Amino acid sequence: MSEPVASRRTVLCCAAVALAGATAAGCSSSGGGKEQAKSAGPIDLGSAADVPVGGGKVYREQAVVVTQPAAGQYKAFSAKCTHAGCLVNGVVKEQIQCLCHGSRFGISDGAVQDGPAPKPLPEYQVAVQNGNLQVTKV
Repeated sequence: MSEPVASRRTVLCCAAVALAGATAAGCSSSGGGKEQAKSAGPIDLGSAADVPVGGGKVYREQAVVVTQPAAGQYKAFSAKCTHAGCLVNGVVKEQIQCLCHGSRFGISDGAVQDGPAPKPLPEYQVAVQNGNLQVTKV
């Protein structure tokens, strides 16, 4: 008795289904859901001087965006867009921008200024100690 042989079409279909599942897991449309496990303590992001007044900086590895709406006033938010979970990519013209689907958020409060994001970015505690930014995800 011979072993069954999968057709080329079957193999390609299975590969497409597996790829679609992996893609959906990487950028789900859950609307922001739960954040990753909360930090036990503050995260040191380095020099506060790296964040321009009226702008901000995205710390991709930590999934945090820090802004400085006015001189000496720092704000920290989750860098995960509340629409599809993509990381925001920058701060331009006093807006935190997500290029995945065009959402934009305010630098002073994380509020949605242009959708499709349904909710503001979650805010984190931020402090400056010895010239460095210390962010605590709460």
